[in-house]
Amino acid sequence: MLMIHIKKYYEGISHEEIHTDRYNSLEISPVHIHKDKKAHKDALLTLGDEIVSQIHGRHVPVVTYSPDAASQKVAAEH
Repeated sequence: MLMIHIKKYYEGISHEEIHTDRYNSLEISPVHIHKDKKAHKDALLTLGDEIVSQIHGRHVPVVTYSPDAASQKVAAEH
């Protein structure tokens, strides 16, 4: 159920839908208590893979460290 919440949270903040065709094709959800452990594990791993693939596919710019920035003084409030 946590992965479903992560999916919904990501969709809410990014305004992008995560397509979960492989997960949906398994026809299992967290409330299907009659399914065996292996089926739930496969569904969880599939859903996780689809979420991670979506996030990696966004090509978010990588923040790089600049050594010049470290030499500047930073004011901190205590």
